[in-house]
Amino acid sequence: MEREASALIEIRDMCKIYNPGENEVRALDHVSLDVRQGELVAIIGQSGSGKSTLMNMLGCLDVPTSGTYYLNGVDVSSLSDNQLSDIRNREIGFIFQGFNLISGLNAIENVEVPLFYRGVSKKEQRRLAVEALTQVGLAHRLYHRPSQMSGGQQQRVAIARAIAAAPPVILADEPTGNLDTASSREILQILKDLNAAGRTVILITHDNGIAAQARRVIRIMDGHIESDSMNDFQGEEKLTWNN
Repeated sequence: MEREASALIEIRDMCKIYNPGENEVRALDHVSLDVRQGELVAIIGQSGSGKSTLMNMLGCLDVPTSGTYYLNGVDVSSLSDNQLSDIRNREIGFIFQGFNLISGLNAIENVEVPLFYRGVSKKEQRRLAVEALTQVGLAHRLYHRPSQMSGGQQQRVAIARAIAAAPPVILADEPTGNLDTASSREILQILKDLNAAGRTVILITHDNGIAAQARRVIRIMDGHIESDSMNDFQGEEKLTWNN
């Protein structure tokens, strides 16, 4: 397969093998896919499907056993740990199920952390943090700590942290997994709004109701891509849930 210059993410023939040899486990088995700038993609699979391994590859949290991965034109398949860390910081905004906020810091300070590691000036950190928190509807919660916020508000802080430096890719791992239905709807709508504004968003989920909100759904099973299809929305998109 030839590389497509317009693809933001290009994975070719990727394998991830644990315990090579007689008892090897092929968590990913010759996976190939492209994600273009501005897509909203859901990657869905059950426990043991290879979904989490694929997420770790996409997020540069691990490297494949074989195959290639181009992220924004850079081959990240064989980079060192330090190089991967740098790529993650520049290219990917992470949103996790468990929020991963620092309890002793307020909302602004939590959003500023990755900006600090990117070498952004203190004044610019503050400006970008306030802007991002305002974008997710938390202008009134700038100085609140995680313990003073609901789960939905904490996840909004996590989204603000992910988008503040405008990385090319937003990678959301089960972003509504710890939230009630109302908060889940709000968080997913924020992600969809971000995508509508031009952000590339990849949702990792086990939930068909969440996956159904994406324009494109990639189903993974036993380390293989089982299907890769586009959702054909008719009229108003409805947020529905299976949980």
